[in-house]
Amino acid sequence: METRYIAYTSGKPSLLRKTAAVAVFAVTAVAAVMFSAVLLAFLLLIGAIAGLYFWWKMRGVRKQMQEFRMQEFRTQDEFEAHDEGIVIEGEAVRVDAKRDAP
Repeated sequence: METRYIAYTSGKPSLLRKTAAVAVFAVTAVAAVMFSAVLLAFLLLIGAIAGLYFWWKMRGVRKQMQEFRMQEFRTQDEFEAHDEGIVIEGEAVRVDAKRDAP
């Protein structure tokens, strides 16, 4: 079995070969950009769907957390005042009843 190699003897590529190389590169580049844009849009869509699904499933937990926080206050007004960020500063002193007893 004989192997033959095709050798190109011309040193410079022809105008047709240069044009074909540029056209193939342009088509490949456009296809890559289109593919990446479609892939990015698809990933963003999947991320948005996953986020909405998580938000929808957690709404019951958020409601339970708010009801649990409301149990700490006697009235709705106290809860709303606390929830708006009103801070009442004070000082606390711990008194040990056993130590003070004679």
